[in-house]
Amino acid sequence: MNIALIAHDQKKPEMIEFAKKYEKKLMKHELFGTGTTGKKIMESTSLSVHRFLSGPYGGDQQIGAKIATGEMDLVIFFRDPLTAQPHEPDVSALMRLCDVHNIPLASNEAAATMMMEALDE
Repeated sequence: MNIALIAHDQKKPEMIEFAKKYEKKLMKHELFGTGTTGKKIMESTSLSVHRFLSGPYGGDQQIGAKIATGEMDLVIFFRDPLTAQPHEPDVSALMRLCDVHNIPLASNEAAATMMMEALDE
């Protein structure tokens, strides 16, 4: 399964802890991430993450292209709803693509945890 891991700056620590918690499950899958998030996950775990550009520089759009071409199975995007994002249109477009192509999207840790638990089934 191809899984995208993305996190806004204020949510990166949560994403790293999430990746550590589910490291054994995640290592069974092909992982993709935006630049900084992918780098921090790889520095903190033994996971390999194919890194795209940083979100504001087009990384969200690169992952969106994978969604549009049927090359992404799950998106985990820890969004920070309390901080304005300069690339909010890209974030909205990514979420829209998940809806258009029926790709599961977890935008917070609770939803991502449920998805990880569902991977066992």
